[in-house]
Amino acid sequence: MMPFQAVEGGVFVGMSTPKEPSIHQLRLFLALSEELHFRRAAERLFITQPALSQQIRELEKRLGVRVVERANRTITMTEAGRALLPEVRAAVAAVDRLKRVADAQLRQASGQLVVGTMGAEASMAHTRAVLGLLQDRHPGIAVQLVNLGFGDHMAALAQQEADVVFLRPPVTDGIELHHLATEPRVACLPADHPLATEPRLTLAHLAGVPVVNMPEQVPRLWWNYWAVDPRPDGSRVRYGPVVTDMESLLHTVASGEAMCFLPSAARDYFSRPGITYLDVVDLAPSTSALAWLRRRRTEPTIEAIRHAAQEATRQTFDQPYDTSAMARP
Repeated sequence: MMPFQAVEGGVFVGMSTPKEPSIHQLRLFLALSEELHFRRAAERLFITQPALSQQIRELEKRLGVRVVERANRTITMTEAGRALLPEVRAAVAAVDRLKRVADAQLRQASGQLVVGTMGAEASMAHTRAVLGLLQDRHPGIAVQLVNLGFGDHMAALAQQEADVVFLRPPVTDGIELHHLATEPRVACLPADHPLATEPRLTLAHLAGVPVVNMPEQVPRLWWNYWAVDPRPDGSRVRYGPVVTDMESLLHTVASGEAMCFLPSAARDYFSRPGITYLDVVDLAPSTSALAWLRRRRTEPTIEAIRHAAQEATRQTFDQPYDTSAMARP
């Protein structure tokens, strides 16, 4: 093969038809484009700097254009590199989606079911009842439980990283629900807050008290419901620090920076020093639900757990929640 020579514009000449780049090389290029430094990118990728440099050079040969300009260990993107970057991102994202769908199909074929839970949902009586019935009716289905944070409990469904999720509505479009139980919501306040001595509260009492906020990736319609934003009088909520999981939420409340609303079961599951739970007489209740993607509802493993959820809500089991108004899918 003739040697490569760079000409104006960063295009290689004297070469045969370029090969297609590998997805691995595209991932390396994305990391390098974000770090703009070979050493930092190599450390992030857990490879050596020479190996990264070699892979980038190979990528350039396969693409037929130079994507970065090297100056010692620091780099700048070439015009071609900047132009290719959106397409590289799209290609990597498409392969990631392909892998998630393939994994979901593999789980279906092998009788595996990934079940996501959030907060204390895995410990709830209704969750244990559904999973118990699923095991009784379909002993061949292998269940894997994964705990999800605030930012990924619905994203896990959309990206097919979980087949079903036990969660608290509301949910975004494309997700179906089977409601399992209903319980009150309570205010979670710092133990030394002036309102902490009240026997019960109204939403008017809490006007102006900052509420913990959620990361940007959390669907806003979900957190607006849980923050009661807007309030019944039309006023908007003042938000405090962003929290990512239950422990950071409880720590933020205990430190006096903000409050939040939680299911009443939090009194038992999330008792912590420095916080108190108070009833709010005009606060709408919370529901627990099993969720799945509408387009996947007929897949055998998902259909099996849907039927187990329906059977569980028809049976009487010992739990402290009102099941009289449970919805049917």
